[in-house]
Amino acid sequence: MEDHDHGEPAQNRNRLPTLNEVLQRRTLAPVDLFSFYIYMRDQQRSVDYLDFWLDVLQHMSLCRHYVRELRRSVLLETPEADKGTSKRSSQILDQFGQLDDSGHAHPEDEKSKDQHVSAFLRSEGNTHSPQNSVGSNDSPARRSSERPSRGEQPPRPSFMSSGMNGTTDSNSPAHTVARADLRASAEKILYTYLLGGSEREIILPQGILNDIVISIEDDHRDDPEVFDAAKDYVFQAMERDAFPGFLRSKALGNLVPPSMFARLVLGLLAIFGGLWAGFACIFLDKPKHIRCWLILPFTIGVYSLASQQYALDPLLAILGFSEYTFMNWARIRDPYVRSLLIKRALMNLAVTVLIGAAVIVLFIFVPGKRL
Repeated sequence: MEDHDHGEPAQNRNRLPTLNEVLQRRTLAPVDLFSFYIYMRDQQRSVDYLDFWLDVLQHMSLCRHYVRELRRSVLLETPEADKGTSKRSSQILDQFGQLDDSGHAHPEDEKSKDQHVSAFLRSEGNTHSPQNSVGSNDSPARRSSERPSRGEQPPRPSFMSSGMNGTTDSNSPAHTVARADLRASAEKILYTYLLGGSEREIILPQGILNDIVISIEDDHRDDPEVFDAAKDYVFQAMERDAFPGFLRSKALGNLVPPSMFARLVLGLLAIFGGLWAGFACIFLDKPKHIRCWLILPFTIGVYSLASQQYALDPLLAILGFSEYTFMNWARIRDPYVRSLLIKRALMNLAVTVLIGAAVIVLFIFVPGKRL
């Protein structure tokens, strides 16, 4: 869970989550970000879009991380008497004095901070080179600056591997962010997801793609606003095309497609076996106590077919388990989702018992006639 929880806590939410809540890690299994990632990878087959959105979000976090450290370095290298007269110091201290994490924040405040970060990075890019900027790795103030506070989120490893080498200790130099790292992060997103023939190319409107390419390659921008249009487009596409199916799969069921297919096969085989044995008992005029064995195949068959039809294994749902990959189960931790699944499981069991009982009674009590 993230430190910033702008929405209703998952334990008190009496509704299904939104896509934004899932992406911001404010939900619990089986409607959490991990489950959504598995769904996008295995069922939707479009995990590259989700990875792009998360990498852009991480790029934004990296930019804010850089500005925080830049502010600290200015505080360290600017004498107290000069902070009011130094134009650059005043700009940084005035605009980003509230940028540090300080508890709960509203989405509007986060958006405003990101706009300030983008505006500052654009202005700094026009007046300072990465080698001479205060945020550079070669600056003495950078080497002596304070490390990130406990409330801050360090960059994801995918970006730390491209331009920031070192250990993962919270006090190591690997947590120092230079302006060159922002450039490398923006270029990695461009070359990984956006350019034609790239490793994990995603489809975006040509206008959005052209604007990003021009901003990065011609204008040499690396601020978060470069990817805003693409990020919003991908979010809306996931919200429209993928998220409803994810909620149906995880909030109304607890089985994945391979498991549903296995239950379909098992159910059909059990029903076929039950029908064969039932007709054999009738035409061989077997007594009723022998026909009672028909309860076993018909119960298994009806239960398996009902589970496949509802994408829900009722007994496992009542026990509080949901399948995230084939034969791998996780606890259902979201209270509202668990209550939904229990209600559907009870309905599933009622249908299973009703249909199973009708078929069993028919084959047990029908008069036999030996051929």
